[in-house]
This record gives sequence, C-alpha cells and structure tokens, in this order.
Amino acid sequence: MPAAFKTCALLGRFEETTVRESAASLLPHLVARGLTPLLQRSGATAGLEDLATPVGDEELLARAQLAIVIGGDGSLLYAARLIAGTGIPVLGINRGRLGFLTDVMPQDMFQCVDDALEGRCLADHRPLLEARLTGVERTPRVQLALNDVVLAKWETGRILDFETHVDGRFLNSHGADGLVVASATGSTAYALSCGGPIVDPSLDVLVVVPICPHTLADRPVVVSRNSSISVLLHDRFDTRAQVTCDGVVFGELLAGEQLDIRPSAHRITLLHPPGYDYFRLLRSKLHWGRAATGLQR
Repeated sequence: MPAAFKTCALLGRFEETTVRESAASLLPHLVARGLTPLLQRSGATAGLEDLATPVGDEELLARAQLAIVIGGDGSLLYAARLIAGTGIPVLGINRGRLGFLTDVMPQDMFQCVDDALEGRCLADHRPLLEARLTGVERTPRVQLALNDVVLAKWETGRILDFETHVDGRFLNSHGADGLVVASATGSTAYALSCGGPIVDPSLDVLVVVPICPHTLADRPVVVSRNSSISVLLHDRFDTRAQVTCDGVVFGELLAGEQLDIRPSAHRITLLHPPGYDYFRLLRSKLHWGRAATGLQR
C-alpha cells in the first residue's frame, strides 16, 4: 500500500440517489485532503465532474492508488473484477442492503477515509476464483469471481443432470437446479441461502453447494481453495444451463461441455475500519447474539 495516496477512484452506480448523494458529499473531503478524485466515465457522472475527472477504465486503473466503492456488495464485486491484479486497495461504503463487503456506514465514511489515508485501516487480502468454460466446439473462456461461480438451469422447469470432480477425482452425480462453488468470502451469499456453511474468510477453502438437489443425501462439501472443481453437464430432455460469476452471466453451458473452477492468481485487498471484527459483522447483519430483552451483546 502506498505511503501516501495521491489519486483516488470513486466507483458506484451514480444514477442511484443515495450513491450520488454520498459521492457528492465525499468529493470535497477528498479534494481537501489533497487527493485527485477519478470517476469511471459514464452518463451518470454529470454534476460530479466539478471536483472529479471522468476517465476510461484503462486510465483509471493506471492512475488510481485507492478505490472507494459506494453502494452495495454487488458494486464491490464489480470493482473487484475490474481492478483484480492491479494491487489497488478497496474501501467499501455501504449504500445497499446487507453490506458484508461494503462495511463502512455512510455516517462513518469521512473518518474511515481519513483512516485509510493515514494507514490505520486493516488490509484484508481476499483470493478470487477463475471460471473456465470448455467444450469440443468452444474456444475456452475465462472469468473471475470474488464470491461465487454458479451453474443454474436456464429457461426450463426441469432439473439438470451433472457430475462433479475435485482435482480430477469423481465426487458425485447430481440431479439439481444447479450448483454453487463459493469462496470463503462468498459463503455468506448464494451458497448460504442454499444451505451452505458460513466460513471465516481467513480460511483457504471452497464451498461446493448443490441448489435444490433431488435427493437429501446431496449435501454441501468444503474443499481446499487450491482444489480444481470440474462440472460436466449431461444431456437430458430440455437441458438448458447457464453459468454466472458473482451474479453476472458468463455464458451458456451445453450438454457435454465442462465448467472448471480453480483458484485465481489474483487477490483483492479490502480495507476495513480500525477494530474490524468479522464475527461482530456477522452478528450485526444476521441479528445474532440478541438477548431476550432484544439488546445486542
């Protein structure tokens, strides 16, 4: 991390009122602290350009030393894929709903930005996943994900038949609506809603979770993050499947084709406020630890 940040990228869906309001409040503070703010060029930055310079993605990645994401976890997931491999640390300001990744509340953003500029934030290095689609008549395609890679049925009411392999070793045959392969970071996202475990993000593991399996014996499995997960889709009547990475459509998976998920060489650095505690964050977001009186411990 640079000893002193000079250029900062502001990312978010600025067409949303709450995101735009936070950005408009934060920009004068950044300028007063001696930073040069950059905005990702789009039609939604009008009115913010008096204090910030709109630039294309290539210039933004080349110049930014710090990224501030305003929005929900979806906005931070987008930023993670955008800046993967650049080493730019990310501070997330929550203007969404849960905010597992964007963990700075709007009322605390000025103090947390100052903490980041003065080196008081906790640097949290999170690994990414790499998804690859391969087939006999397909040019291999690759996409990154911070949370999860998901195989799901598409435009059909019928379940999918597929099999999974871990490091080339057969794991199981599945009849299900799909499969979630999540990082420890993504264990609190789609995988959790499918019955997967919550995993401390400091652990180097992957969670493999079937979606609505046809048999109760088909259970989530936790494997090493260094594992390679292969999913082969079988042919059956009305088979239609698609793959998403962090909720963004990656492509269709055809019968006989294969989806491979493996660890990426890229990591993303999240900046947390001083005193950050993952388990306190869980208690807050999931309303755990409440006594009979309704008070939070």
